[in-house]
Amino acid sequence: MKIFPFWTIWRRNELVWRKHIMSSLIGNLGQPLLFLLAMGYGLGRDIKTIEGLSYLQFIAPGLVASAVMYSAAFETTYGSYTRLTIQKTYEAILITPLRVTDLVLGEVFWAATKGLIAGTIMLATLPLFGVWPSAWTVALLPVLFMSGVFFAAFGLIMTALATNYDFFNYFISLIITPLFLFSGIFFSLKTMAPNTRLFFEVLPLTPIVNLARMFCYGQIQGPWLLQITGSLLITIITVWLAIILLQRRLIQ
Repeated sequence: MKIFPFWTIWRRNELVWRKHIMSSLIGNLGQPLLFLLAMGYGLGRDIKTIEGLSYLQFIAPGLVASAVMYSAAFETTYGSYTRLTIQKTYEAILITPLRVTDLVLGEVFWAATKGLIAGTIMLATLPLFGVWPSAWTVALLPVLFMSGVFFAAFGLIMTALATNYDFFNYFISLIITPLFLFSGIFFSLKTMAPNTRLFFEVLPLTPIVNLARMFCYGQIQGPWLLQITGSLLITIITVWLAIILLQRRLIQ
């Protein structure tokens, strides 16, 4: 498409993904579903209600958000790094009229699309666990896509800085995993000390988890518009940084 040239990158990745769609979905959804089963049905039996929700209901929306995060981040780290270094796909793309900006946007929006697919499948499976989302859940989908764009761009920044695959161990262990554990998915941040709570609330996944919980059950409350605006702002900044750093990596 001439108006949106990055669409060709998106389309190229989508065609490749179709060839191994099942293994990709299993890899992206395996961990969140296992946590939903183990924590919700296992540990949840011994935990009282949190914020008026059963423990299974409490963690389910957050695990949906985490599925988006993992899917988007993994696509633009291991996937993008392979296209950059091993397959030399980026070099071939830049021989065409496409620019680095088109390349970044195509990669980011494709990874966000994969994240949205993972999150939507997670939402669709929640009734199997006895969790019934409200009609407000439809409003959650663009929020999940925005989150996917952020984590995809974040992953692409790591790819632009990486010198080998081992570099991503730091990203996963020191950034993605702590976000998974401390963004309010498994415990209420309202019970934390003020300083600790403030730190956890500014983590980029926390507002997405809060919004997922609100929209999933139709309990719209708190500064939800501020959370969306803040998340959108850091998403735009992160995409901009991804463009700059990848351009520096590719054009020397």
